Order: sequence, then C-alpha cells, then structure tokens
Amino acid sequence: MIKLSLLSVFVPTFFMVSLTPGMCMTLAMILGMTQGVKRTLWMMLGELAGVALVAVAAGAGVAALMLRQPELFALFKWVGGAYLAYLGVMMWRSRGRMAIPLESVELPRATRTQLAMQGFVTAVANPKGWAFFVALLPPFLDASLALGPQLAALVAVILLIEFICLLLYAGGGRTARKLLGESGNVRLLNRIAGSMMVGVGVWLALG
Repeated sequence: MIKLSLLSVFVPTFFMVSLTPGMCMTLAMILGMTQGVKRTLWMMLGELAGVALVAVAAGAGVAALMLRQPELFALFKWVGGAYLAYLGVMMWRSRGRMAIPLESVELPRATRTQLAMQGFVTAVANPKGWAFFVALLPPFLDASLALGPQLAALVAVILLIEFICLLLYAGGGRTARKLLGESGNVRLLNRIAGSMMVGVGVWLALG
C-alpha cells in the first residue's frame, strides 16, 4: 500500500512535470486545433500507452539497457522526428489528413489508428520522458515492498495526471481554432499548426 505522505509529494511533482510544455503536450494542442478534442482522444490513447511503457521500463530498470544501445534509440528518434516533420509540412500546405480542409477541398480525416500511433511514437521516442522517469520514478519506490503493485499504482496516477494535462492542451488548441476560424484564417491556422509540428519533429530528432 502506497503511503499518503508519499502521494502528497508524488502527485504535485509529476503534475508539474506533465504540465510543462513538451512534445506530447504540443502535439495535443496541434491536434486540438486541426482534429478537435474528441478525435484527439485517440492520440491521447496512444500517448498514454507509450507513457505507461516508458514509466514501467524506467521503474523496472530497462532504461539502462537502452542507454547501452544508443544507436537504436537515436534511429528511432530520427525516424519518429522525420515523420512528424513530414506531417507538419503537409499541414503547412493545407494538405494531408491532419490539416483542416479548406472550403473548396475535401480531405480525408486522420484515422483513429494513425492518431493513436502518432501519440505512441511521440511518447516512446521522447528522450526527455525517459530522463524524467529514470530520475524521478525510482526514488518513490519502496524497496521493502513488492515492486509490481507499487509500480502499477504509481503508473496509474501518472496516466491520470498526463490525461488531464493533455485535455488542457487540446482544449487550448480548440480555442485557437475557434478564434482563427471565425475570421476565416483556416490556411493561417494550418500553417501555425504545421510549423509547430515541424518544430516537434526537429525537437524529437535532436533532443
């Protein structure tokens, strides 16, 4: 059983970490703009699955293995970053499934699987996420208690905090879309979102 005194420190610590602007939160805001909060929930599903994987791996010490093979991790980051940058360029040009369709153009929307995979890849390939979990999660684990139940409880709390923060960022993107959409600046909104997406891709590759 996790002590309440520990949770009183754990919750605010990870809430501040999650609320800090980063790749996953920026992605939630971008998709909140272009896909709407409801469809962005599919990205959040994938992102939360990725966060859970990273948190469990960090808590169980698997992160040390990844640090021994940095070439594979770097390749994964570059591939993920290039994919996000490609999506950003397509959005900037008001093309592709992630962009907001212009009035005279009919574009297919991103599928649920595409959104979920985008969230998963961004979470798993995020080096800052690994760094945070490797540094912050182990100190909250009590060596005198069973690891499994502790890790499961703490990861559940992390996912709840992460989900709340993702909703806040996606809601901000929806507000931006409403403000710009009322003035007819759909192309401008696509370019803003596309530029941010390219930035996330570069951040992921070089971070």
